[in-house]
Amino acid sequence: MKDYYAILGVPRNATQEEIKRAYKRLARQYHPDVNKSPGAEERFKEINEAYAVLSDPEKRKIYDTYGTTTPPPPPPPGGYDFGGFEVEDFSDFFQELFGGGLFGGRRTRPRRGRDLRAELPLSLEEAFHGGEKNLEVNGRRITVRIPPGVQEGAVIRVPGMGNPGEPPGDLLLSVRLLPHPVFRLEGTDLHATLDVPAPIAVVGGKVRAPTLEGPVEVTIPPKTQAGRKLRLRGKGFPGPHGRGDLYLEVRVVIPERLTPEEEALWKRLAEVHHARA
Repeated sequence: MKDYYAILGVPRNATQEEIKRAYKRLARQYHPDVNKSPGAEERFKEINEAYAVLSDPEKRKIYDTYGTTTPPPPPPPGGYDFGGFEVEDFSDFFQELFGGGLFGGRRTRPRRGRDLRAELPLSLEEAFHGGEKNLEVNGRRITVRIPPGVQEGAVIRVPGMGNPGEPPGDLLLSVRLLPHPVFRLEGTDLHATLDVPAPIAVVGGKVRAPTLEGPVEVTIPPKTQAGRKLRLRGKGFPGPHGRGDLYLEVRVVIPERLTPEEEALWKRLAEVHHARA
């Protein structure tokens, strides 16, 4: 059983704000676009999984109570018999023990197992690329196929992995997209902030921009103001009508440290500006 509190490095009585701060710090540290060390990607997935549970009060309560995100399923009306059947009444039970003569020949009828529902937390990268994901549900290890571009609230059905019966029920996984430290998803469009050094914002140039497929080079037009949005067509999320777009909102970055030469140039620039005013 995974200790989600230990994964995020917070105590079991941590507040939601403390959990959120810990998640953001760790997500930035272990994000695959930033951290290329061995094991960083797996650590990033664990951090997302832990946050998906502990950030949801109801799921956190279930986890604290049962040590898992899925509570034991309630028994069916009438209870279970020995082989995954539902007993319709006591005559069915004695029929199996003593034969058909005692209660008029009635026999138990096999029932289909009930469907089991669970939540499937995914990072934006996992939802974007799709592929296979290994999960543990009710003590069982299963592999789920994730379709590329799956959206929040989508339900993935895993046949035969629900409650026992004849036939067994299915496992219904409801997709929950985890918050991302860089991107925000709206429909099939992605939104992010793009840091642009002040000199490049003024005279134009190229900077590296994040995408879910890795960094790309973006051309910054001269005299670009803070808050301007640059649109990268087809760099968003997959959808039924094709890929969405990526919108990058410019944030002009002022240098915190200057060499003597740079400081002299900025002072000269300020003098020229004041002279024109």
